[in-house]
Amino acid sequence: MKKPEPVQVVKQRRDAALQNLLADVPYIQFLGVQFDRRGDELTAVLPFKDDHIGNPMLPAIHGGVTAAFLEITAIIQLSWEMIWDDVETPTTNVPTRVLLPKTIDFTVDYLRSGLPRDAYARARVNRSGRRYASVHVEGWQDNRSKLFAQATGHFLMPDRSKP
Repeated sequence: MKKPEPVQVVKQRRDAALQNLLADVPYIQFLGVQFDRRGDELTAVLPFKDDHIGNPMLPAIHGGVTAAFLEITAIIQLSWEMIWDDVETPTTNVPTRVLLPKTIDFTVDYLRSGLPRDAYARARVNRSGRRYASVHVEGWQDNRSKLFAQATGHFLMPDRSKP
């Protein structure tokens, strides 16, 4: 019987794959979005910055920042699930470059003002086929049950047969 891989090796391979995904999207670095990975589950974190404020009178996070944060979360979660089998197979090389899904449409529901503090989001892939995917994203701040925004997006999947 084959001995299982050491847990540290598995974690390093997963972290490297996630970093490769994030490195291809400069806007992720611009906004400062980070991803907390626990196994195959990703939670996006948008650390608060004054630059994110759209209305200083409230103050509230700009709607464009909120929408971008949720869309980034959806695309990264969808891509993560797309490469998961490759990452989990020790004999497969971790993809260094991944073609990301393209947004067809993205609808955001602004449920309440985003307060001047860190925000979190998780995406759930409702359907993912070879050509098309549907994803739902929820964003919250202090309490997961009190969403400040949610979104639904449809994406055109990249052709995985091409290098």
